[in-house]
This record gives sequence, structure tokens and C-alpha cells, in this order.
Amino acid sequence: MSVSKNAQTVLERRYLIRDEEGAVTETVDGMFHRVAKAIAAADLQYDREADVAALADKFYHMMTELEFLPNSPTLMNAGRPLGQLSACFVLPVADSMEDIFEAIKQAALIHKSGGGTGFSFSRLRPNGSTVNSTGGVASGPISFMRVFNMATEAVKQGGTRRGANMGILRVDHPDILSFIDCKKDNADITNFNISVGITEDFMAAVIAGGDYDLIDPSTKKVVGHQNAKLVFDKIVEGAWHNGEPGIIFLDRLNRDNVVPAQGEIESTNPCGEQPLLPYESCNLGSINLVKMLKKGEDGRYRVDYDKLKATVHAAVHFLDNVIDVNKYPIDKIDEVTKATRKIGLGVMGFADMLLYMGISYSSDEGVQMAREVMRFINEQGHLASQELAKVRGPFPLFSQSIYKDQAPLRNGTITTIAPTGTLSIIGGCSSGVEPVFAYVFIRNVMDKTELIEVNPILKERLIQRGLYSDELMRKISKEGTIAHIEEIPADIRDVFVCAHDVTPEYHVKMQSAFQEYTDNAVSKTVNFSNSATLEDVAQVYMLAYRLGCKGVTIYRDGSRDNQVLNIGKVKDGSQPAAPAAAPLPQLPTEIGPRPRPEVVTGFTERMKIGCGNLYITVNYDKDGIVEVFTNTGKAGGCPSQSEATARLTSIALRSGISVDEIIDQLKGIRCPSTIRQQGMSCTSCPDAIAKVVKKVDQFIKNGGAEGGQIIPSSSVTPPQKVKPSDQGFIERQDGYALPSHALRTCPDCGSALEHEGGCVVCRNCGFSKCG
Repeated sequence: MSVSKNAQTVLERRYLIRDEEGAVTETVDGMFHRVAKAIAAADLQYDREADVAALADKFYHMMTELEFLPNSPTLMNAGRPLGQLSACFVLPVADSMEDIFEAIKQAALIHKSGGGTGFSFSRLRPNGSTVNSTGGVASGPISFMRVFNMATEAVKQGGTRRGANMGILRVDHPDILSFIDCKKDNADITNFNISVGITEDFMAAVIAGGDYDLIDPSTKKVVGHQNAKLVFDKIVEGAWHNGEPGIIFLDRLNRDNVVPAQGEIESTNPCGEQPLLPYESCNLGSINLVKMLKKGEDGRYRVDYDKLKATVHAAVHFLDNVIDVNKYPIDKIDEVTKATRKIGLGVMGFADMLLYMGISYSSDEGVQMAREVMRFINEQGHLASQELAKVRGPFPLFSQSIYKDQAPLRNGTITTIAPTGTLSIIGGCSSGVEPVFAYVFIRNVMDKTELIEVNPILKERLIQRGLYSDELMRKISKEGTIAHIEEIPADIRDVFVCAHDVTPEYHVKMQSAFQEYTDNAVSKTVNFSNSATLEDVAQVYMLAYRLGCKGVTIYRDGSRDNQVLNIGKVKDGSQPAAPAAAPLPQLPTEIGPRPRPEVVTGFTERMKIGCGNLYITVNYDKDGIVEVFTNTGKAGGCPSQSEATARLTSIALRSGISVDEIIDQLKGIRCPSTIRQQGMSCTSCPDAIAKVVKKVDQFIKNGGAEGGQIIPSSSVTPPQKVKPSDQGFIERQDGYALPSHALRTCPDCGSALEHEGGCVVCRNCGFSKCG
């Protein structure tokens, strides 16, 4: 088994077992053995003589060869006490205070277990409606979304995998215009992706330019009308502004509802690719298509369909076993999930597969290859499910399903195209069905040495042509694409397109091709250049509608980089800026920190935290404390979190904020890693920072009367600012140089984030916005 250094780092940070001190106690090989053994054991429920050891070896081989990987919760939790293995859940939100807060409680339990949740808020009565039981006035769905958001924020502080939510509102809900605008500010409702639930009637009205009905969900009566084109344009404007909201086509989700007698599908999971009934969950897995290639005698790569068939059948067996092994966070979810036994088998590495085959992602040939491969996977997946049904029986609601007149199926759904941001890092391939984001990264190591990381397929091709050089790779990293690098032959440039070389039309065509042969839905992001217009976005939405997609997520480069958060300032460039927020009364027009002096004096103190040591440096000059730095010991900890706290503390101190006020805000914050241990000197990293800041502040006020180790400022590296270079790339403090279109930083490691698969992912540390 061989995984990349980057994959090893991601696995150590997020997947491998740790002891109470936070030290990793599991190897990567041990993780795969743990998962394979736990999942294979489910066969004993159907055959007491089953050779589970042989099956575990089969599953282990499939995973260690990186041919197939299950979703992250399965890798993290299989064979462990928590045992929650599903990624996707949908919970109902009914129109009563009791039901709303029951949903919040259930969501908290799911997030605690490592899952993500989808909600439709369409049943909630609109803002301003009368509440008959109290005589009061309803606050509407958006106000309750904020409550869900706050609950998620509280739960995720102690989790290993962030809770993520999808919030959906039907386009015919009276509060739809407010919903479309609810995430106009990027700092608002941060734990939700949002999508508008579009109906066929609405789209017909958009095309006709007419009005459509707004319906009160509590009375089912028409309470107003809106011009469909006006609402559609408002959705487009929001997506152009910052990627929110997306859209899903509700009638299409329910056209493929396997058991319509159980109710309507109202929502999906946080990335939009898994439509589910209330209380359903789904476990996902992805086949690495790069591993499904074989090289012919002519030197050309082709799909090895025999190997792909065997992998599909093994993967369906694996995922069906997960349903039985899974420890569900709520009994109702256990019951409903096993009634339909939905699984979601998808792919990753599709773009890399095309590169090996010499096919451009942005071509009709590439779209046709997507159609052929996914048709084969879907057909074989259904055959594998039929074979399981012969031994284990069909899913319990089969007789009520749309398949009741066909051969029995073990699983209500079989295929899904999920984002595979973290899994594709482990698998060493491109993410999901997305094009390659960038072909060259430059990493700066501690001694200022540059390490050039190149897509291995491009590197192989350039070496074959005698074109590879470090100088050329640096040029590619600065350009962000090879499309305009004349030193590279046109036939290579035509094939090796990156996400921003692919036209929006081909993004949608590719999504549509996969959707044609996918039971559930396809998670994908349509990437736009910063110069894209509102009309460009509108055309993509209409194309997705015409080509049969079940939903669309778009992202326009730079649309979240410099939002209008500073009053009176607008974005650079020719695009119109979003309207500025109304100025707050009696505030200075600009608040900024005083400059850092050239020479400072300071203390460094080692603080014992729950996961090791935290070294805190506090520097000061004649006017008081000027900056705070943190450094974690070898045992780990939360370096990005403590660094962020230290940076904000430094800025606040130099901006004239009271030291006592800062200490009050930081002290007493609690971290689970400290709660579990006795004799701790602090309750968290922020609390530790507060204690050292207080000690240094007291030292200064006492004229240096208290003891302490004074260190020279030369031993401390001042904070580095991230600035775009003239060549169009970003050199970050963490050592990465990336194309400027990638600018948006990971909250865990500070690297640039990528918008792909309907989600946001860090290719450096494996962080995913969607959990």
C-alpha cells in the first residue's frame, strides 16, 4: 500500500485513532484493516458460515489499492465505539415550536456523530403570520434557520468533523425573497448551504415571463403572486454575488422518488447530491477511475471494464453491509434508512482518467466518455444489488416502490456522484467528476527551499516530450493554467485544461451526462471567471434545466474574496459592487492598528493544554502590548485556531482595545481536550493566551517588578501579510504559492480553498465545508 505524503498528513489529522493525550496510535494500514474487518462482519447476519476473513481481505485490498474508498465517517468510525458511518441525513422541520426544537436536537446528535443534515423550511408559516395558539406573530423560516445555525456552531466546537447543513425553501413560499438574500453577507448563517426549491410551474412562468402563485404552507391557500422572471433574476444575482443560493429542481427529485407513498422528497444533504425522505440517511463511496485504466499495446489507455465491473460489485456489497453495521444516532433514522436501504456509489478521478486517455474535459468526446462510464457503473450497480437481493431479500418497501414490477433490488438507490475532496486527496486523484483545479503547486519548506508539486500525468507527458523544467513549472504555477503557455505544444494544452479553462456550458454538459445514469443526483460546481456577467449565470441555470440536471451550484472567482465589509469601500475592477450596508451611527470611518515597532521586548511561556504544549509569546513596547504569537508542541493541538486567536488579539491590542476587555473575552473558554484531564493550568488555547497576556500586562503595569524570562525580539518572526503578486499568484505564509483565483483561506491550515463538487475543500489538509 502506498499513499502520498499529503494523504498521510490528512489521515493523521482527521482519520487515525488517537489516545487521550492526542497522540496518533493507529497506522494507515491499521485503519484500513479496522474498516475492512468491521464492514465484512455484516455477512454473518445472513450466513453464519460466511468467510468474513476472506471478505475482509477483499475489502482491504480494494481500499489499500485506492480503487474504492467509502465516505469519511466510515473510515473514521467503523470498528470504533461511535460506529456512525453515514455522511448524509435529512430531517423534517414541522410547523410547531416543539417540532422545530426537536429537529434542532436531532441535528445536534447527528453533527456530534459526524454527519451532515439537510432541512426544508418550506413547512414553516411565513414571517408575520398569526400564531393561533398564542395570538402572537410567526417569525418565519429564516429566523429559525439562524437558531439551527447557532446550534451547529455550538456542537462543532468539540467535534472531529464539522457539522454542515443544507437549507431549502420552496420558490412558492411567501418568504422566498428574504430567503434568497439571507446569505448575502458571507458572515451570516455560516453553517448552511442554501438552495431554492424550484418547481416546473415556476420555470414555465420564467420562460413565459408571467407570474406564479405564492402559497401559505399552513393553509395551502394562495396568498400572493410574484413575477417569476423577477425572482429568477434575484436568484441569479445572489449566486453571482457569492455562490448562494443554489437551485434544486424539486419535481425532478420526486420523479425519481423510489417510494412516493412514503411522502415527498423535500431536501438533500449539504452538497446537493443526495435527495432523501425525512429521517433517511445514505452512505456513500467512490470508485477511483484512474485505477480502472489499462494500457494497450499501442501505448494508449483504455477503461478496463472487467476490473470496473468487479469493483462495482464489491463496492455495492461493501455499502450494503455498512447499512447493517451502522450505529444510527436516532432510532427513527435506523428504521427509515433500513426500509429503503439507499446507497450512493460514485466516482472520483474522472478528470485524471481523461488526461491519461488524451481526452479534453471540455469536449464532446469527454462528455460522451462520462456518459459511457456512468451508464456501465449504474447498470452493473443495479445487477449487483439484484444479486444481493436473491440472498438477502429486497429492501423492505420494495413492493411499494417504483421498481415493484422489476427484478427485486436490495437497495432503493445505488448511484450518487458526491464531492470527494478529502477522499481524492487520500486516493491521489482528481476530485469527483470535477476538472483538475490546478496543475502545479509550489511549496516553500522551512529553509526557503522550493518544492515543486506537479500533476503526475502532466509531468509524465512533458518529460516524454523533453519539455519539463523547474522554470516552466514555476511559470505554470503563476499563470494557474497552461492554456496560454506557448512553450507547451497545442495538443497538450488542448487536453490539459483546468477548471477555469472549461466553459460553463461544458461544466453543465458534463453534469448532465453523469446525471443521465445516476439514481440520485450529481454534486458539481460550475466555475465562472470573475468577469462573468449575470446573464452568463442565468444562461447556465436555463441550460441545466433544459439538460435534465437536478440542481446547480455555481461559483464566480473572487466573489467571496473582498466583500463590502468595510463601509464606504467598493471592490476593484469593472464589475458593479453589491450595495453597501447602511453606515452605523457614531463610528469612526476607519479603525486600524498602530504600526508594529522595529524593536520589542517579550515573554515566552509554555502552557500545558489538553493535547500537548502551547508556547505563547507576548511582545510589548513603551506603549503596551503589541503582539501575541503561538506555537504548538509536537503532540499537535489546534495550531490554526490558536494562531487566529493570537492574530486577532494582536490587532485588537494595537487598535486600542482594552487589555482587560480582551482577557474577559478569552478567559474561561473551554475545550473538551482539557475537560478530560486533571490538573490543567488552563481550560483551552484561548484561555491560555488570556492568562499569559494578563501576566505580561501586570508585569508592565508594575514597572517590570514581576519575574519572567525576557527574550529578544529577533527570535520571533513577525506576522506575514498575504498579498497577490504581480504575476497573478498568491504566496502564503504556510508555504504555498497558488493561482490568485484560488484565494480563499482554509480555517484549519490557512491554505487556499477550492470550490468543487458543490462544496469547498482544502487540498492541503482535507478540510471540507460540507463536513
